[in-house]
Amino acid sequence: MRRAQPWLGTLVDVSIVVPDADADADADADADADAGLKAIDAAFAAVALVQRLMSFHEAGSDVSAINRLQPGQSVAVDAHTLRVLRCAQSLEQASNGIFNMACGERLVAWGQLPAPAGAMPATGVAAASARPLVRNAIAIDAQQRVTRVQPAWIDLGGIAKGYAVDLAVDALQAAGMRAGCVNAGGDMRVFGEVDFAVLIRDPQTPTLAGHRLQLRDQALATSAGYFSGRLHEGLQTSALLDARSGQAVPVGRSASVLAPSCMLADALTKVVIATSDAAHPLLARFGATALLI
Repeated sequence: MRRAQPWLGTLVDVSIVVPDADADADADADADADAGLKAIDAAFAAVALVQRLMSFHEAGSDVSAINRLQPGQSVAVDAHTLRVLRCAQSLEQASNGIFNMACGERLVAWGQLPAPAGAMPATGVAAASARPLVRNAIAIDAQQRVTRVQPAWIDLGGIAKGYAVDLAVDALQAAGMRAGCVNAGGDMRVFGEVDFAVLIRDPQTPTLAGHRLQLRDQALATSAGYFSGRLHEGLQTSALLDARSGQAVPVGRSASVLAPSCMLADALTKVVIATSDAAHPLLARFGATALLI
């Protein structure tokens, strides 16, 4: 059973494996189908929750609330948002700043994101600047409140989609589904005793497959700039950047990461694609492997 809906700026595809219908068990088949549809609805509700909480675009999101703060001010956010923020902080430290959620202003300057309504001014870095991104943009205190430390707009687009996939899989499993796949624009997770075939685009020719693999009980995320690459004021930009230099990652490169969770896979692709290192030490630390095309 398979359904798709537009969320998170992409198409989210939810597939589950249901028992084969038996000619003598129509009632059971109907019950399985009804349970499957309810499980899929729960999965989409989980994805919708992440969009509501962590969208850079939506004025009512936790991310927008943080970006509206003055340095030194704090705000309470949802437990899901805290979980993603903590993971982002951990990866920023572990990667020595290669992964950095304080990328919002640079992406706005490049026209990759809309300017957040009502957000407090950020650092004023010009679009063509090659300065690295600021580090440690926020702090989380013992009361679970988020404080804006640096005048920088945070964006969770490099990690929240993976978390949404994980949350959707949790919803499917909580509903009793034994096998399935959630795919959010190339960030996916497969669970159960079923193999799912996956094609990874060739970054030079995105309409063609550059690699094929089978997934079982794994998460996979892919990051590439072939759909977001554009010239902005004579500067080649994309939605992906190297936080160490503040410059865009080359468009003709693709990084895919296999990891225990899709949140980790999603974030680690940013480290691999920025460093062009498919054997980066951070991968082994988080039980992940990578493919660079």
